[in-house]
Amino acid sequence: MSVLKQFADSEVFRAYATYVAVVLLKMMLMSILTSFFRITRKVYANPEDAASISKGGDLKKYVRTDETVERVRRCHLNDIENIVPFVGLGLVYALSNPDLSTALLHFRIFAGSRILHSISYLTPLPQPSRALTFLVGYIVNVSMAYATLRSIFYF
Repeated sequence: MSVLKQFADSEVFRAYATYVAVVLLKMMLMSILTSFFRITRKVYANPEDAASISKGGDLKKYVRTDETVERVRRCHLNDIENIVPFVGLGLVYALSNPDLSTALLHFRIFAGSRILHSISYLTPLPQPSRALTFLVGYIVNVSMAYATLRSIFYF
């Protein structure tokens, strides 16, 4: 059996793949949510998008910013800044042959923190809820990086 097939069949990799799918789908949902709020609030980023509804009217009425749309966009950008590193760090962490229960703990805590971060951002819940959920996910990424480096270099 090839090394790649062994890795793909491992429980750690299957757990990694599951939680990557969860957080990537959550991140993709944010783009749909942004589009939903743009359409329902008639707030567009580009004149050509607004032209289809303005019917020769004032495009400036539709090409503007809206606090709700911007809040969803910022939440989406924050996902991109945190989920992309998780995908890469999680992969090298899974390749470092961690204990399944430890890996599951990392993956579950990260996914939960990102879901709670979005809830606290979009609701919006008072601070420090959003900051704490961000910090938890960030610490998980740092922990996976440290564990990977430790397994390679024996810190």
